[in-house]
Amino acid sequence: MALGASLPRRLATLGSNRRRTTGETLTSFSDRAVESVILTLLDQRSPGASICPSEAARALRPGPGDGWRDLMEPVRRAAGRLADAGLVVTTQRGVPVDALRVRGPLRIRRP
Repeated sequence: MALGASLPRRLATLGSNRRRTTGETLTSFSDRAVESVILTLLDQRSPGASICPSEAARALRPGPGDGWRDLMEPVRRAAGRLADAGLVVTTQRGVPVDALRVRGPLRIRRP
């Protein structure tokens, strides 16, 4: 799925680079940036459609490899904050759940 022209531009302004102690470059994102990506992806979907947290993680860290996996916990935390604010619902097997307490796969959708 194409992410739309605005998402990469928004990410460029929200992310910041820092160095890991191992010398690898790691792009870290603010809580606001992660929340923004989740909401942008949902805006690009039809009403009632959901996204997987991995879609947001992959949007934040595009490219080959599985570096996006490092962002799964920040994405789940962001989904939890958005759910607490009433902006999204996190579900597992179609049942609303707390993204911070549930284990296993979940989906994120608009209320």
